[in-house]
Parts: sequence; structure tokens; C-alpha cells
Amino acid sequence: MPDKSTLKAKSAVTHDTNRYVFSRPEGMQFEPGQAAEIAILKDGWKDEGRPFTFVSMPSDADLEFVIKTYPEHDGVTEQLAQLEPGAEVTIDGPFGAIQDQGQERGPGVFLAAGAGITPFIPILKKRDRDGKMDGTTLIYSNKAEKDIILRDQWEAMQGLRAIFAVTDEKADGLHFGRVDKAFLAKEISNFDQKFYLCGPGGFVDAMRDALKALGAKQDDIVTEDGW
Repeated sequence: MPDKSTLKAKSAVTHDTNRYVFSRPEGMQFEPGQAAEIAILKDGWKDEGRPFTFVSMPSDADLEFVIKTYPEHDGVTEQLAQLEPGAEVTIDGPFGAIQDQGQERGPGVFLAAGAGITPFIPILKKRDRDGKMDGTTLIYSNKAEKDIILRDQWEAMQGLRAIFAVTDEKADGLHFGRVDKAFLAKEISNFDQKFYLCGPGGFVDAMRDALKALGAKQDDIVTEDGW
């Protein structure tokens, strides 16, 4: 059964992305990278649950989510953006295939597009806290510079190589264009390690195909569908 939870705080992360802090239901356990289904306890929305990734640590007292709003969908994310502290939701979980596979196969490369960064927020946060970041690479693609979620956080993490790409505008210090096979070949020297992929389906498919063509093993590619 889903657990009830109360919104405690909401704050802006980017122009269209918010951080939500919810009370943590008793007994709820999860691992960094996992998700839960959130449904708003409001007429017409109680049965409209959608999956969102926990960005809080398993040991935190509250539950945090970073959620991008899509007004054009007229859906759950827009409704969440309109909530005020005190609003109630149900949270059902955890689930999800994206979890840190450790560093026996190397530091690992995280490839994200847009809101696909969210499973990597708690995973990289934990690596940072544990002092196990050295050599880790984050390649993060967005449409524009203003869309980059938690850019300051990624740039501040010691040992993390953060590479930002934008597809719809040119910006100083950012790669302009899509992340593709040629880009990966240029930026990654070792394809015998773990690769974590999250983003729109087309992005994940393209990254999987490019990585395999460059020598990555299928078992080393971690995605939400477990492929």
C-alpha cells in the first residue's frame, strides 16, 4: 500500500525544476538511484501516480525529489509545481534498476540528458561523501545552459570530471552539439568500465549503441530497464 506523506518545503533548482522535501513515512527504505511513485491527494489526481527518483540519502530524515516541470503536458509535474507546504501525497516504492555497481570495474561514467540526471544525484552525492569520487566522469546533456540541474554541485565535487553539453545554443565552456559516438570516443579513454545511462529513450538507445560500438560490454551498461 502507498504511504501518505506531507510536503514540507519546495524550492527552485532551475527555471523549470524544483526540489521537493516530503516527510518520510515510517519504515521506508531505498538505495541511491531508486525511485518511487508519487500521487497527489487531490480530486482527479489520486490515481495519476508518476515515478520520480529519490535524491535524498537513505539515512536522511526526510525524502527529497528534484522534479522538472512540463507545463505542456498538463500533468502531474505541473500539479506538483503548484503545491504548497502542507499538501499531501502518496509515495509508493522503492523500485528501479539504476544503482551504483561499485568501482571494481573502474570509476565509471555517468551519461545523462535533462531530468535523467536525477538517479545520479544521490549516487554521486554518496561517492562524494565517502571520498570515492576520483576518476568518475559525468557527461550531462541539455538543450540550454539554463537547463543544467545542480551545475554548481557537480563542479564543486572533487574528483568528478563534469562535462556539460548543450544542443540548442552556444555557451562558453560547454560542448555545443549532441553527445554522440565521436564525442564519446574523444572524451573517454577507457571503455572497459561501468557506464550509467539515464534520459529520454532516444538518448539512452543512442548512448547504448555508441558505447557498444566503442567496445563497452553490454553487462557494463546500466540503465533503468536493466539492459
